[in-house]
Amino acid sequence: QVKLVESGGGLVQAGGSLRLSCTASGILFSITSMGWYRQAPGDQRELVATLISGTHGNYADSVKGRFTISRGNAVNTVDLQMNSLTPEDTGVYYCNAKSLADNYWGQGTQVTVSS
Repeated sequence: QVKLVESGGGLVQAGGSLRLSCTASGILFSITSMGWYRQAPGDQRELVATLISGTHGNYADSVKGRFTISRGNAVNTVDLQMNSLTPEDTGVYYCNAKSLADNYWGQGTQVTVSS
């Protein structure tokens, strides 16, 4: 089992920045990728960014050039630096970890961007 805990959400004005962090614990050797998804009220959960092999980031078109996914200071953490935030970035952000057989989710952290 893998447990994911997110931190760093909050309220920010448009144009501002936030940094999210996800810490993974448990059986981690099987994890092949980690990433971030988000869900706005009334919408489906969507991919924001994933980190492949700990180095290569894939991004949704809507966040390219504004968001950066990276390993945190510890090997079992992944961060999401979010710059130039807009109200459309508002939602609950979920950390995700994938293995060959399983898909794990954190509890989510709220990000609210005011106009």
